[in-house]
Amino acid sequence: MPRRPAPSTPRRTAPLPQEVRIIGGQWRRTRLPVADRPGLRPTPDRVRETLFNWLGQDLGGWQVIDVFAGTGALGFEAASRGAAEVLMVEQDAALAAGLRGLKDKLKADAVRVQLGDGVAALNAQAPGSADLVLLDPPFDAAALFAPALAAAARTVRADGFVYLEAPQAWDDAALAESGLRLHRHLKAGAVHAHLLRRSA
Repeated sequence: MPRRPAPSTPRRTAPLPQEVRIIGGQWRRTRLPVADRPGLRPTPDRVRETLFNWLGQDLGGWQVIDVFAGTGALGFEAASRGAAEVLMVEQDAALAAGLRGLKDKLKADAVRVQLGDGVAALNAQAPGSADLVLLDPPFDAAALFAPALAAAARTVRADGFVYLEAPQAWDDAALAESGLRLHRHLKAGAVHAHLLRRSA
């Protein structure tokens, strides 16, 4: 049986940035505030830039689900690049309220913010309904990774993508039970960024 990566909680070696910036698209250089909330860890600029280089700069017409939305950096980046619909799911009520405020400020009509459990929200979607599922769970919530990956594999269409940010690398053996396979991987500091596809 393949061994999953051991849970790991990287120490925060530097304070959180007070804001992050959208890198591309119609809201390029727009600043997003970063709240000081437990488990919040915005995706670094370098990682986001690499992810959207992998995906292509134009996400026109895509259906996107940002499951552990946090600051909204990933979801707003997708919307900025033309995604038709971006569902942001966030369990922290204060963070969800902040996301709604940003949606209104940007007049981001394609964005919908939902307060609640990310895995449950994924399981409530129609199978094969998303072009891209963004998974960036809190790194200290190791129990979330496997169910989130399985729910994402069910929700994404056959030629769609799942993005996973994690404290450890996930290879095809570790991903086997989820129904996903590794397409691209990047390590940046304590972050392992994975672009995944549905297994054949």
